[in-house]
Amino acid sequence: MTKEIEREYTFLLNELPSGLKDFPSVIIEDNFVPASAEHPVLRIRRRADKYEITKKYPVDVGEDGKGGDASRQVEHTIPLSEAEYEDLNGYDGKRFVKRRFYYEGGGVKSDIDVYLGALKGLATADFEFENDAEMTAFVKPDFAGEDVSHELVLAGGMLCGKSYEDIRAVLKDKYGHEPIEGVEEFEEEAGVKV
Repeated sequence: MTKEIEREYTFLLNELPSGLKDFPSVIIEDNFVPASAEHPVLRIRRRADKYEITKKYPVDVGEDGKGGDASRQVEHTIPLSEAEYEDLNGYDGKRFVKRRFYYEGGGVKSDIDVYLGALKGLATADFEFENDAEMTAFVKPDFAGEDVSHELVLAGGMLCGKSYEDIRAVLKDKYGHEPIEGVEEFEEEAGVKV
């Protein structure tokens, strides 16, 4: 098991960066458990042929499980075998599928997540940092939209099990976000029903 502090900013994308499909990518399937939790923090993940279970929460979250700095997260990860994943993934949870691109552009590296299926129209860019100094010195590239690092509705455990329609009003009213068009080819490659 690994335990680390993840330092990360997340930005909405209003359009996909030019040439994105030429960068390496992987399909990620997430199942957040338990399904009964409003904001589950336990994630069962398949990333291509790698499997893991992760518990992730803000560094300074209160005893009530609320609050904290969402840009700095404690992350406990345990690798799983395929058989372990298949058994654990059978738990009733809240799910989503996304295609993650390992993008380099605008002088930075980022993970660009293009959500598929029910969340089609949503895309975000994550920028990770080794330390607080790097994080403080970061200048957002032109292709990144609004900073949503602290937007609860876009936290994985809150986003899972929802559709774009469920979050449309928040994205439109707060950020002026319109759904991204033209991701059908990514869904077909991922085997997601369109």
